[in-house]
Amino acid sequence: MAGLTQIEAAALAAHHVVEFNDAVAARNFSLFLLLFTDDAVIRFENVPGAGTLEYTGRDAYTKAYAEQPPDDKIDITGDVRIEDGDVVVPFCWQGDEGPGTMRLRYRQGPDEALDQWLVSAMTVVLPPPKAAGPEK
Repeated sequence: MAGLTQIEAAALAAHHVVEFNDAVAARNFSLFLLLFTDDAVIRFENVPGAGTLEYTGRDAYTKAYAEQPPDDKIDITGDVRIEDGDVVVPFCWQGDEGPGTMRLRYRQGPDEALDQWLVSAMTVVLPPPKAAGPEK
């Protein structure tokens, strides 16, 4: 994404996390999902027991959030950065402090209104599951 500054990337990430946490608290993701384009791709990697999950388009990701809504809020845990046009957000879950990384790709909106930019792709990467070691 051309011209996105570090400050703008941090503001976009903070807005996204606030909206997500508000949705978790309300147990209603309808407003949160308005942050995404109709054709957005939402992908989750290393999901325990499921591996990789991917949803393309408003119908698919709306159904996924309705059927398996997240039940834990997140906190940004480090510096938000810009990488290959994506806003990269290190985070942890508030409940168990499990780490993750969220990559957000935005469809540019009005420069003066970052809160109107929409996410066209989101990838949430969780740590790979730990291999079971030998029993002692």
